[in-house]
Amino acid sequence: MTADQSQQVAAIQMVSGRNIDANLKEAARLLAEAAAQGASVAVLPENFAVLSTGQMVSCGNREAEGEGLIRRFLAERARELGIWIVGGSLPLGLRPDGTRIDDRVRATCLVYDDQGRQVARYDKIHLFDAMVEDAHGQYRESDTFEPGDEVVTVDTPAGVLGMAICYDLRFPELFRALRAKGATWACLPSAFTWQTGEAHWHALIRARAIENQLWIVAPNQGGQNSERRKTYGHSLICDPWGRVVSEIDREGPGLVCGELNMEQLAELRKRMPVWEHRRL
Repeated sequence: MTADQSQQVAAIQMVSGRNIDANLKEAARLLAEAAAQGASVAVLPENFAVLSTGQMVSCGNREAEGEGLIRRFLAERARELGIWIVGGSLPLGLRPDGTRIDDRVRATCLVYDDQGRQVARYDKIHLFDAMVEDAHGQYRESDTFEPGDEVVTVDTPAGVLGMAICYDLRFPELFRALRAKGATWACLPSAFTWQTGEAHWHALIRARAIENQLWIVAPNQGGQNSERRKTYGHSLICDPWGRVVSEIDREGPGLVCGELNMEQLAELRKRMPVWEHRRL
């Protein structure tokens, strides 16, 4: 894409739970709304189709069989709506080389073009094993998920997309690697807890955008997902100067659209060439 082009990108916020059919129905509604608002790319949140630890392995094993319900959903919606879809994350019991995972799954983000073809796959590298002062308490993603190990970018209508998921946000070296691979914008499908989101969501997103001079599109889960789990929401789009240009400031499902202006990005990188100034 040339530097003077801009494209509308949508960040979709959901409150997903255990009911996969209900989650997919809500995702379909929001994707259609994004397309109606002129988005050429729509980004779903982490675990958009299922947000239940106990269901991840069985769901991921089903997704590994043939096309998979969730993967088929993403391909069909992209083709029908004529938009690119960044599929948040879904559990997948297959590694990129096609081998099966015995006892865990990958947290996988798939990208589909407007013809419904899968054009990229990113497996979440950093897994959230932490104690949080909420009703859930301890989170141990590594008990359920196998980490990925590949840094992924893909050319989209909105520019070169660098892929990251949720907890990846806390690791600036990943975003450095994405910039080094040519990324002009990054996605961050997330399910940030309320406590960690209130403390760090905006600060970390703005920092990653500023230090790497990237647009960041960050759709989040936002609301009471289960009896013990509440997510922060505040899905947003941040420009490469660190300004939040669009944001959902409430709980519940919804979306924000923003224009990723690549001319603005190119001018900023020219005026302040921090990439060339690195010495370490």
